[in-house]
Amino acid sequence: MKWNTIIEIIVLLFATLFLYTGISKLMEYAVFKEQIALSPLLKPVSRWLAIILPITEIIVSVILFIPITRLKGLYASLLLMVLFTGYIVYILIYNDHLPCTCGGVLESLSWKQHLLFNSICIVLALTGIVLCRRIHTNLREKSTSMASS
Repeated sequence: MKWNTIIEIIVLLFATLFLYTGISKLMEYAVFKEQIALSPLLKPVSRWLAIILPITEIIVSVILFIPITRLKGLYASLLLMVLFTGYIVYILIYNDHLPCTCGGVLESLSWKQHLLFNSICIVLALTGIVLCRRIHTNLREKSTSMASS
């Protein structure tokens, strides 16, 4: 399997995930806003986070689809997944009875299942970044060697 195909699969997975969860959060905006306000960590920023987070997820999914911005989209995906995972660790340590605010089907996962899911997503994002950077480096080397020929 070519590296490009692996990158495309990773990008499609993240774009679908973020588009799905972002739209789910916006469709259930009142519930989402209420749920994040239950978290002592998020309560002070819940009003802003309720709108910024789903819009960010949708923007990241769009950035992933554009080939020239794909690497930035993978970095953004990694950042989001690390932040989400950090929040899950916080929940597991301090209050695992809070409701999940992921949106859609993902809400049915337990916090430990979320942690596993997010960990896999972090590995996928890192893999996509490494492969994307490798391809970009190879393309630069080829164009440099062609220019000097």
